[in-house]
Amino acid sequence: MSSALPLKDFLERNTQVALVRLVHVRGSAPRNSGTEMFVGLNETLGTIGGGQLEYMMIDEARALLAKGYEKATKDVPLGPEIGQCCGGRVAVEISRMSRADRDMALSEAECADNALPHVYIMGAGHVGRALAGLFAQLPVRTILSDTRAEELALCTAAVERRNSALQEAEIEAAPSGSAFIVLTHDHALDFLLTAQALSRGDAAYVGMIGSATKRVKFRNWCRDHCEGQTIDGLTCPIGVNGSSDKRPEIIAAFVVAEVMTALTCDTENSAPLAAKALHDAR
Repeated sequence: MSSALPLKDFLERNTQVALVRLVHVRGSAPRNSGTEMFVGLNETLGTIGGGQLEYMMIDEARALLAKGYEKATKDVPLGPEIGQCCGGRVAVEISRMSRADRDMALSEAECADNALPHVYIMGAGHVGRALAGLFAQLPVRTILSDTRAEELALCTAAVERRNSALQEAEIEAAPSGSAFIVLTHDHALDFLLTAQALSRGDAAYVGMIGSATKRVKFRNWCRDHCEGQTIDGLTCPIGVNGSSDKRPEIIAAFVVAEVMTALTCDTENSAPLAAKALHDAR
């Protein structure tokens, strides 16, 4: 789901907005430095971790807006003093957003949306549609692809749907660092698409639905048809967690966890682009 659209709506509804940003975090804390939230007089967007820290900073931000102040900084211990047990300490910057700040925040949010990792779900069957529904709620660009228009039409999630007769081309044109989940209605097509994704060498995740037996068959197929293509980077079976539950929604939940782990393993310490731009502008 895009972050720019809710931010645009929020800024249009609120004439006065304060940006609350964690500028420094020491020890244990619910969010990392660079995390931000937007506070209006009657509503908020985003979170700096919830709990007493967030409640206190919302109150501080609204007091700043009401008194006409431009900026405030707070140093907050996350311990018994505020009824929070993280044990760390955070430095928080609160600033009234000018028109230029608003424009910059929206512009950077749009840039961040454009830079979201791509997740390609190759197959719009029961599990594919369940995956689409979950990924639609996460900060990724989700593409659901199938050769069957009637299956795509059954998807109600807010994701991009592509009725493609040549799904290999979708994989070839995908940006570097994309994730590919292959679960079509045809095992031969699964093998073709999975081999295409693996051959790129730059995918964050390549998964193919099936069993350990299917993995062995695919390995043998690659040996005969893919000129030594290794399958070391393949996740198959997908969503393995010890559960024997075969319901599409359950399988999808565990696969989403796998994919998001692969996509976010190196990004947790990165500051949000909008927050970084606002901080640099000051």
